Amino acid sequence: MFANNHHNDGHIAVWIPAAPGLQAALIEAAPETFFRPPYVGARGWVGIELSSISDEELAFHIREAWQMVAPRKMRVAQDAVLRRI
Repeated sequence: MFANNHHNDGHIAVWIPAAPGLQAALIEAAPETFFRPPYVGARGWVGIELSSISDEELAFHIREAWQMVAPRKMRVAQDAVLRRI
């Protein structure tokens, strides 16, 4: 999810699902980049401040989040495509 200063919270960010325990670890390691977003933060999602992260690192986190929620058939198809590249 993209958040553009949601309720004037000051964050221009994306909110993505994170593996169990990862949200807390990311926030502890880099609180200027990662935060617990409202509503979905209680379910383990993490907010990522876009001005504080490289494109490559953001892409990594988005790919990991997609792997968590994508249907199995889509993940298998994606893996097959990547193996051919």
